[in-house]
Amino acid sequence: MLKPLSSKVHAFYFLFAVLSLASAPLAQARDGVAFEYGHGNHTDMGRVSFTRDWSEPLYEMGSLSLGGYWDASLGFWNPHSADGNNHQVADIGLTPVFRVTQKVRSTLAPYAEAAVGAHLLSTHSIYNKRNMSSNYQFGDHVALGVSFGDKLQWDVAARLQHLSNAGIINPNPGINFYQVRVDYHF
Repeated sequence: MLKPLSSKVHAFYFLFAVLSLASAPLAQARDGVAFEYGHGNHTDMGRVSFTRDWSEPLYEMGSLSLGGYWDASLGFWNPHSADGNNHQVADIGLTPVFRVTQKVRSTLAPYAEAAVGAHLLSTHSIYNKRNMSSNYQFGDHVALGVSFGDKLQWDVAARLQHLSNAGIINPNPGINFYQVRVDYHF
């Protein structure tokens, strides 16, 4: 039977992934900051993210453009389950986010996005009936939003995010958050 990996090994792999992904070219990119609030599975969450847009679209077809951005985040979870033994959680993550938007935009531009990234949790025991079994988690999300402002510097989105360890270690209950996100691009 395989022995579970230690938290130090998880931290090493996470740091390696962060440094590998962060070394990608980011010329002509636009920076931003985002704030999120969410709730799910008897847990409230808040997160701040720093973003960097990719310099060029990946693909264009007709009136649509596929591009994206890097999202480096720091979040905190506050569980309030009646089951007891609630543990506050710190969450750091790095996520490449893919966004579909219109090629020609005015001062209002709707978009859809999807992503899968890496997250490291300070503890995997959230409350009595929610033990994530691993500090390392994958975080995926889908979102619908709109960019607005004279330079499209603001984004507001509704997101659904799921975090789990993808079955690396069981049990793997995962956790879902319904979120509101507001971005400002410099």
